[in-house]
Amino acid sequence: MKYYFAPMEGITGYIYRNVHHRFFPGMDKYFSPFISPGTKKTMTPKELRDILPENNQDYTLIPQILTNRSGDFLRLCRDLKEYGYKEVNLNLGCPSGTVVAKKKGAGFLEYPNELDRFLEEIFAGTDLKISIKTRIGKDDPEEFEKLLEIYNKYPLEELIIHPRVQTDYYKNSPDLENFEMALERSEAPVCYNGDLFTADLYEQFCKRFPQVERVMLGRGLLRNPALVQEIKGEEKLDKEKFLAFHDALCREYEKAMSGDKNVLFKMKELWFYMGNLFGEDKKAMKKIKKAQRLPEYQGAVRELSVLWQKNEFAGKKLK
Repeated sequence: MKYYFAPMEGITGYIYRNVHHRFFPGMDKYFSPFISPGTKKTMTPKELRDILPENNQDYTLIPQILTNRSGDFLRLCRDLKEYGYKEVNLNLGCPSGTVVAKKKGAGFLEYPNELDRFLEEIFAGTDLKISIKTRIGKDDPEEFEKLLEIYNKYPLEELIIHPRVQTDYYKNSPDLENFEMALERSEAPVCYNGDLFTADLYEQFCKRFPQVERVMLGRGLLRNPALVQEIKGEEKLDKEKFLAFHDALCREYEKAMSGDKNVLFKMKELWFYMGNLFGEDKKAMKKIKKAQRLPEYQGAVRELSVLWQKNEFAGKKLK
């Protein structure tokens, strides 16, 4: 099995990836938060920093691209190729309302004819490998059959499927029937993405789909950064390893950012996911959320850590 770390905008940048890889090696690929190329500049300074090879050593990074303009896509591919990249990923899955309103991400799925022309142009215009991360439609799962016919016309490196429609966002259950259809009909290798939050849920998925050889994990890894190690039977996350990972990440943000406020913003984003590792003590979590200075924040984290419960939340759905 190949294991991929899904991109999460604002969270899984190079600092997070480097610390995660240091403590929990074994991911086959990390995917960058999407780059949205413009007509004048292909990357912002922040996006460029995130994909610079010197900031992404010792693991495989696949830059993800969000656009509906083939010219912008191809210009960015040329720039990425100069930095040594051999593969890119096209984002056709982002459900954000602001993205969808611009006919990008999952919003592009509503226009299959335009999408077909776009794919024809980008595959003709670059020799980089191109994979696609897609949802199964904009509003209706029945859209996926037509979309899959379009995807099958092109030499995709792989097709990463999150089997929800855009309007689901992250609600409802993944549509495993449509995913099964894709396994049978896709010309490209298929990777599954969606709700594999725990080792138990992963095992259940593998029993139903033993032929799947690639999975992309996102929210589950943010909750439990050792999830792949647990799946492989290598180790289970304990309090000491979690705190070491947490503290190292916090230190790296301190080095890269000025002021407690910016560091705390980055760390507090993660607690939406990491909080699932702990009990239902809302008082302890509130202290983390309300902390305004790093010493106060670190103390709140230590206080919460005494509530560590091993494996009691293995089947719990993420917030």
